[in-house]
This record gives sequence, structure tokens and C-alpha cells, in this order.
Amino acid sequence: MPRTVLRLDASARKQGSVTRDLTARITARLDPATILHRDLADDPVPQLTEDWVIANLTPEGDRTAAQADTLALSDRLIGELRAADTIVIGLPVYNFGLPAALKAWIDHVARAGVTFRYTADGPEGLLTGKRAIVAMASGGTPAGAGIDHASPYLRHVLGFLGITDVTLVAADQMALDADASLGRALDQIADLPPAA
Repeated sequence: MPRTVLRLDASARKQGSVTRDLTARITARLDPATILHRDLADDPVPQLTEDWVIANLTPEGDRTAAQADTLALSDRLIGELRAADTIVIGLPVYNFGLPAALKAWIDHVARAGVTFRYTADGPEGLLTGKRAIVAMASGGTPAGAGIDHASPYLRHVLGFLGITDVTLVAADQMALDADASLGRALDQIADLPPAA
């Protein structure tokens, strides 16, 4: 049983959202001691700004109070990520990719020298020892197909940050056969081990 789960929801839909239902079911299946829930649609993370980029590129010891304040949300998001043993991510596929709300979160947590670093051997993720479970839902995009630009990208980003234990639960192609697709996803959840 994981001690702490970070649950991320990004669907713009509140009622009838498949990914929200799946992330709730996955989190219940894991039965963690602590759940950190961040709703990226209800409480959106802002897009990066020039001030943010300059603050991030300024060495920590040289940052002004205003620059530290600019990075405060990013620091909180990274703190949540570091605190979690398991990250459960809702991934609704919008136009073959991931929602802008989820991409904005990624931009805030992928920080050189904080969650990854560059070495002579290439980039190294600093968030190792964690597990991620991605709950994907799509209308017509098959998971892992050439037109799926959402789940491979998210898997790559997580791996870049050091999170290489990634499980995909897919309710894909819901527009073709919603019952069968959802049934397969629920079977995947039932087969999830409560701990890595």
C-alpha cells in the first residue's frame, strides 16, 4: 500500500468524465494513507511567463523576493510530486494530445536542477523510486497508435523526471464501443497491485 498518492485530474468535464471516474477508482484501489488531490481544471496552473522563465534561470541564492514568489506555485507542485509514492494522472485525449491544463502542470514541475539535471551522460531524472498510473480516455484515438500523441508524450516526460514505472489504464475509442472500452479499463484497475 502506498503511503501517499498524488491524484491529478485534468478533464474539463466534471459530470460524466471517464478519466475522473478512473482516477477515483484507481486511488481507491491503492488505498493510500494520504491522498493529495489536485484538480487542474478547477484550479488551473497558469501558463509560463517571461518573469517565470527568468526567475527559474536565476540561481536560487540570487533570486529576488519577487522571483521567489513567482516560483512559489511551481515549488508547491514539485513538493506534492516529491511527497507522493504513486502519481495517478487522468489523461483525457483532446485532439490527439493532452489537455493544456496538464501540459501547464508539466511545465511547472519539469525544472532543470530541481526535478532533472544535465550530466555528461545526458539528462538524469531526480524523481526516482516512484510509480505512476495514467488513466487515459479517448473518443476515437487508440492508445499507443501513431495518432496517440498524449500517452507516449506523458510516459516520456515522466521517465525524463525519473519516474519509469508507468502503467497505462486505457478506456480508449469510447466513441466506438463505450461499454467494452470502459470494461477493459475496469479490468485493468482490478488487476492493479495495491503497491509497486
